[in-house]
Formats: sequence, C-alpha cells, structure tokens
Amino acid sequence: MVIPYFKSNLVQLFHDDCISVLDSLPENSVDMIFADPPYFLSNGGISCKAGKMVSVNKADWDKSQGLEKDFEFTQNWIKSCRRVLKDNGTIWISGTMHNIYQVGFSLQKLNFKLLNEISWFKPNAPPNLSCKYFAHAHETLLWARKHSKIPHNFNYDLMREWNDSVAPQGKQMRSIWHIPLTPMSEKTFGKHPTQKPIELLKRIISSSTNENAVILDPFNGSGTTGVVATMLNRQFIGIDKEEDFLRLTIKRINALKK
Repeated sequence: MVIPYFKSNLVQLFHDDCISVLDSLPENSVDMIFADPPYFLSNGGISCKAGKMVSVNKADWDKSQGLEKDFEFTQNWIKSCRRVLKDNGTIWISGTMHNIYQVGFSLQKLNFKLLNEISWFKPNAPPNLSCKYFAHAHETLLWARKHSKIPHNFNYDLMREWNDSVAPQGKQMRSIWHIPLTPMSEKTFGKHPTQKPIELLKRIISSSTNENAVILDPFNGSGTTGVVATMLNRQFIGIDKEEDFLRLTIKRINALKK
C-alpha cells in the first residue's frame, strides 16, 4: 500500500511514480481523470517567454525516448488509469502535436469511447521566433469515457451558461475554448513549466462531474487540478514524482482556506 505524502478532508497527494500509485488504488473508484502528461517536446529548440528567447527544454521527464518507448509509456499509464476509472467515468488528456496522436491511438486501443476533441486557443500565445512555422497557439484536449455503451456525466445546461467569446451565454459551448495563458496571479507560490490556468480546469471539472466526485491527476505538477477540485467541493487524488511540486500544491490548496 502506498502511503499519501499529504492528506486532508478532500485531498490526497502521493509522491511516487503514477503507475505504482494507480496500481495500488481500488478498481472502479475514480469519477474523472485529468492528465497533463509529458509532451515530449524538450528537443533542444527555442521558445519565447516574456519577449525573450529561451530554451524549450523543461526537464528530463519531457524528453522523447523515441517513438516506441514514448508510446509504451503512454499506453501503460492510460491502461492503469482505465482500471481505477468507474464504469461511467471519463478521462481528459491534454497535449500538442508532439504527443496527442499517441494519446488518441492509445485510448482507442484500450477501448475508450472518444467524446470530444477540444482546442484550447491561447489568445496571448508567444510568437514563433524561428519564423519557419505557424505560431503554436493552441493545445488539444481529448475527452473520452471508459465504455462505449455506459452513459457519461455531462452538465450540458451549466456549459450553456458559461460565457466564452466563441460561444456567448445561452449558446451551446463549442469545442474551441478561448482561454489565456496562466496569469502570474496564479503563480504566487511558485511556478511549474506546464502549469494550466484555473479557468481551463474549472470548465473540465464542472462540465463532467458533480459535487463530491473523485478527481484524479496522475501528473499533478503545480496542482491546478487539485486547487479547482477543492474549490468545487470534489475529492482529489494527485500524483507526482517531484516533491517540490507537491509542496507547491499544498501551499496553493492551503491558501484556499484563508
């Protein structure tokens, strides 16, 4: 049995490899999973941050090990996620062109039913400094359910009332979400190189779960999923191999109580 690194009324954080923790959790125990896995884009290239040229490299965990090993990694953690997901549960996975096609193929091989492909459009995305490509201004989110014939939860009416410049209130929410990059106000306690904005996770969790649902994030990072789950009165399980990021998550969650 894996012992939680941190535990409160709503939150459990684990300091370990995600597959080790997932394989120790009860089968069919999680309502929804949000996963922000490595994108495998740390390839020695350049990017733009705050108007300056910076390395695109994030850490060793983001480096590709080659197509076959990358796909094996993707297949293995998604398979472990499937085991803990309830029969009517859903999984959200984020990515870019570097990993999202492996993710989609893995989901199909493991008999998930794909529900939506969401394009998260970033209106303030950085420019492409090489001037050899179109500027990368979106990420992709795949939403899938565990079984093809067991209905999933979707809070349709709530999403109709959610205001977005692509789909104003009262209209069906579209599959293009207009959400700026994570603001500095959400990085008060520290930074993570792939931190997701609160608004993004609010839509994901609000659309596909109800209060008291169990939310799991196998690549916890800065803990945005846990912060939003706590804000929305959901239970949360977060897993990360980096202790510093778990400490950051605890600070962010504790700040909600003040």
